[in-house]
Amino acid sequence: MLPMANGNSYFNDLRIKPEIIDPPENDDILDVGENVNESSESSLKPNVAISSNVRELLECPVCLNAMYPPIHQCSNGHTLCSGCKPRVQNRCPTCRHELGNIRCLALEKVAASLELPCKYQTFGCVGIYPYYSKLKHESQCTYRPYNCPYAGSECSVVGDIPFLVSHLKDDHKVDMHSGTTFNHRYVKSDPHEVENATWMLTVFSCFGQYFCLHFEAFQLGMASVYIAFLRFMGDDSEAKNYSYSLEVGGNGRKMTWQGVPRSIRDSHRKVRDSFDGLIIQRNMALFFSGGDRKELKLRVTGRIWKEQ
Repeated sequence: MLPMANGNSYFNDLRIKPEIIDPPENDDILDVGENVNESSESSLKPNVAISSNVRELLECPVCLNAMYPPIHQCSNGHTLCSGCKPRVQNRCPTCRHELGNIRCLALEKVAASLELPCKYQTFGCVGIYPYYSKLKHESQCTYRPYNCPYAGSECSVVGDIPFLVSHLKDDHKVDMHSGTTFNHRYVKSDPHEVENATWMLTVFSCFGQYFCLHFEAFQLGMASVYIAFLRFMGDDSEAKNYSYSLEVGGNGRKMTWQGVPRSIRDSHRKVRDSFDGLIIQRNMALFFSGGDRKELKLRVTGRIWKEQ
């Protein structure tokens, strides 16, 4: 027998590492006699008023996430999501009775009958979705907020594009420029000390959109390299409407790159580690810099245009 513990402290311990459960597969939904069409949506429906008591019933008492089949219950009727069941050592977190393998089919059927608004309603989404389709929609909702594209720290700020533009300018002091062309100079006094934190970010405004120009040094295996790339402040479907070119050179030589800006839905690290940009080895960068090669002086020029 496990020792009795204070309920609040017991839940708090379990919530240290909450697990988010993926939406159920169709087979799970059919088990409870409900066949929900995942694509069903009515953007014109008024918001469905759902009793707060019903929502609480569908909330796992441990991780506080919405529960999806199979939903487990103890002999006293207390419910628990399938992700948390192994973590409580087969003991009900509410009454501490043994859980067994009892499935709460009634609650699963109640959930299948619900239609709820998207949680990003405040960002502009007006869709109403069946309970078992809602989580999948929200993972792809075009109104879901964006993560801050600032790469110099693990910034946790999220929001829509106008909010993030103000955030970058006011909180991160990022340089803001207007126009479709740019000409930037990057200088580093000791280019032999290459660290992942050596980076720069500039935001450009053109075509009524915002673009983030990244330039940084990082280790590629045993080699020290520099990379420059552009990210689009919006979704990937819109980013594909634009192209950009980058050029760096010196001493009568130059390197060029042409590509499509990546959406900021893709993290800065993901874009960098996919090498989707202009990559310059350190020796070549120092050659472009001229002089005694003891100081990095790179001039990166570029252009952004909209595809017809």
